[in-house]
Amino acid sequence: MSLNEQGDFASRLARRVEEGDRIVAAYLPSADGYQAALHEAMAYGMAAGGKRIRPILLRESYRLFTDEDTEVCHPLMAAVEMIHSYSLIHDDLPAIDDDEYRRGRKTVHVVYGEAMAILAGDGLLNLAFETALRVFDRCEAGRAIRACRVLAAKAGISGMIGGQVADVLAEGDQLAATPELLYFIHEHKTAALIEAAMMCGAILGGAGEAEAARVERAARDIGVAFQIQDDILDVSGSFADMGKLTGGDEERAKLTAVALLGQDEAQRRVADLSREAIAILDSLPRPNAFLTELVTHMAGRRR
Repeated sequence: MSLNEQGDFASRLARRVEEGDRIVAAYLPSADGYQAALHEAMAYGMAAGGKRIRPILLRESYRLFTDEDTEVCHPLMAAVEMIHSYSLIHDDLPAIDDDEYRRGRKTVHVVYGEAMAILAGDGLLNLAFETALRVFDRCEAGRAIRACRVLAAKAGISGMIGGQVADVLAEGDQLAATPELLYFIHEHKTAALIEAAMMCGAILGGAGEAEAARVERAARDIGVAFQIQDDILDVSGSFADMGKLTGGDEERAKLTAVALLGQDEAQRRVADLSREAIAILDSLPRPNAFLTELVTHMAGRRR
């Protein structure tokens, strides 16, 4: 890829991030009443400078199947980012990862206290499903039901939360460190919500069951590669790049791809998974060049 093409991708990504910010912000409550502190903490957690990768993946997956107006995606784009943000707020709590920084800013529990951070996470999770249900106003009920069911399942005890449970137990030496356990954690804690985003987009775009299953497989590869890259960056990255203190995984003896496989093998896994995901996406009815570039970008990211 030439420097001009890289620059062009960067500008296209920046526009999508800005648009994602506007869409998400439109569904957040204003800070007023007795709940004002809660609303402020929720907004603080949502505005921590993220790349809005999941909302972008949702809409780009929609475009794999249709060129119709993407506004139908807006409620689920906002909802999936609310779920992601709530999970990070709770991840950062002292009882779990005890992180003081997230994306270059103090974490929610440091700024607002533990109790308000817990409530902010709870609030975002509930608001996510209030928001997701607005998709019924924008598309036919069958697609809306399928998409909301996927979102709930992938975010729940058999998806993201299940992966978080395994991660906590592995850190406490209650589960044996094996490649199978590592893959389970990556597949559920990180990949499940990426699967939700991409499957919801595909379903809203008109994907049938078989096509949605292919998108799910590609999304799983993308999500696992994304988490492995995150493990690598915790070893090789810096605070300036990551916006948070690095080296915490090793300090807490967390089960990571680098700890179990070594950095070189972990990097090879990222490349292999990304190639497989791109091959699946390129085989779908309406190949999306930007989505392919985004997957490549995610595999080589430095933050």
